[in-house]
Amino acid sequence: MAASTRSQVISLYRLLLTESNKFPSYNYRTYALRRVRDAFRANRTITDPETVERLIVEGRQTLALIQRQVIHTHTHTHTHTHTHTHTHTHCIVSPLRLTRLTRMQIEHLFTD
Repeated sequence: MAASTRSQVISLYRLLLTESNKFPSYNYRTYALRRVRDAFRANRTITDPETVERLIVEGRQTLALIQRQVIHTHTHTHTHTHTHTHTHTHCIVSPLRLTRLTRMQIEHLFTD
């Protein structure tokens, strides 16, 4: 792997870890961190330049996804002080495939 490619990979890895650490939920955060680490470990022996480049592109797409989801969870997690706590963090999408229903949403499923 060329030195510039290596530095790109290391930089992408650090960015993915940094962004994953921004999830407000412990479960989302640890899941995202584990997925990033596992993906990089699984691909650490890849030497084919085309494959490495494809993985870098996929990593950048994943970074953009994580950044959007972090913003989404920060802007859609709020508290209604007058009646109850309601958290909107159910829209995490692939490749992380995280799902979360609030207690109220689950109760609503069984009361209808």
